[in-house]
Amino acid sequence: MVFSGLVFLLAFLPANLILYFSAKTIKTRNIILLVFSLVFYAWGEPVYVLLLAAMSWFCWFFSRMIDRAETDGKKRAAMIAASVVCIGAIGYFKYIGFIIENINGIAGRELIAVPHIALPIGISFYTFQLLTYVVDVYRGEVPAQKSFWKVLLYAGLFHQCVAGPIVRYGDVENELTERTGNIDDISTGVGRFCFGLAKKAVLANACGAVVDALLITDADIGDGAMLAANISALEGRSALTLWMGMAFYMLQIYLDFSAYSDMAIGMGLICGFHYKENFNYPYVSHSVTEFWRRWHMSLGTFFRDYVYIPLGGNRKGKARQIFNMFVVWALTGLWHGASWNFVLWGLYFFVLLVIEKLFLGRFFDAHRGIGRFCTLAAVYFGWIFFKFTDMSLIGTVLKGMFCLNGNPISTYEARSFALGYVLFFIIAVLACTPLAKNIGIQLKKRAAVSVAANAVSTVSAVIMPAFMFVLSCLSLVGDSYNPFLYFQF
Repeated sequence: MVFSGLVFLLAFLPANLILYFSAKTIKTRNIILLVFSLVFYAWGEPVYVLLLAAMSWFCWFFSRMIDRAETDGKKRAAMIAASVVCIGAIGYFKYIGFIIENINGIAGRELIAVPHIALPIGISFYTFQLLTYVVDVYRGEVPAQKSFWKVLLYAGLFHQCVAGPIVRYGDVENELTERTGNIDDISTGVGRFCFGLAKKAVLANACGAVVDALLITDADIGDGAMLAANISALEGRSALTLWMGMAFYMLQIYLDFSAYSDMAIGMGLICGFHYKENFNYPYVSHSVTEFWRRWHMSLGTFFRDYVYIPLGGNRKGKARQIFNMFVVWALTGLWHGASWNFVLWGLYFFVLLVIEKLFLGRFFDAHRGIGRFCTLAAVYFGWIFFKFTDMSLIGTVLKGMFCLNGNPISTYEARSFALGYVLFFIIAVLACTPLAKNIGIQLKKRAAVSVAANAVSTVSAVIMPAFMFVLSCLSLVGDSYNPFLYFQF
């Protein structure tokens, strides 16, 4: 089940909200949220919902041990035990096949049979949430939760369980027991959800369909038996086709993932939870450093607070700082998938960040226009490493962009496609900027001093979410293309 599915929009979510707001106490509302969250997760993972529950129980148990421990040694032992459970689970389900494949590759023969293990949905997200919870209890930053069911609700809440944002326990600790809804939060939440839904159903899905048409589908990319056919297909694409395909992919991945975060944050607000922002218009950044402060912010702060700073951060000299950055970005790449292309993608940004830190940071700060252009170009090429899991496909695309595959610069079909999609492309680009947000802010400011502006603002707050919801549902009817890209992580 996905947020942009009609079953979720027309049945699951309405049923959840009707029962939720019918309940009078926080305890009853939490029970309703927990039951719906487990059903939501079990809808896609009928077996691995037990893994979610088991990991939540272990982390609850070890956090209680930390709370009761009389010595620092016992606290540390309990924290390490919980970390072993979390890292061990994600390591087994996500990386064991990758590790064995590389061992066999180094040996030149199959020393160990590669297991075929299904990746549990959202394991990278809820594992990190549980890990931060236990570590924060160990650090004394939050108290250990006495109720296992509240820990399970924290980890499994359907708003953010399967694709983030990664929510710190301290951010929702009080709201698990004492939240109060108000009309402003509900109104803002509804608007945020509907805006995210439209971003996903109307824009991201259409961008994804264009990417599939111009490049090759993710299913074909992931099929090793089709490697030769995929290379041949990409070699035959014109340079214009490849450039357009990656441009639409650049839009798709932002619109898709940020839409999920918008919907998660919106549903949280409706129910009284205040999740932190996960995206802040990263494509307007003037440096790669700024880009990563705006992109997937919950993941960035996780690696900063639980890897980079504990390793020493920037406190132990420039060489050690660069090494710490290397570790963080290698792990960031690996977090996204058990494949060398993701590691390469992470290290690509590591190199860019080091170059900025040592040489270009001040120049980009002083010349923000040049910085924005260079950042967009760097991120654009970075997405090539992210999309194609096979190195030979990456090489084929990069060469084809500069006509090094013997391919033409353009074709009649490519030019016709570009002209047909130019208006949609502009709209999608504008959706990646804070233009609509800034218009809304200015309208609210005018509403405080103008009766006409206040009327427009009030009507818009009611009509626009309804319009976006209906438009999204119409876009989804009969549309079989409706993935969430980050479900695979």
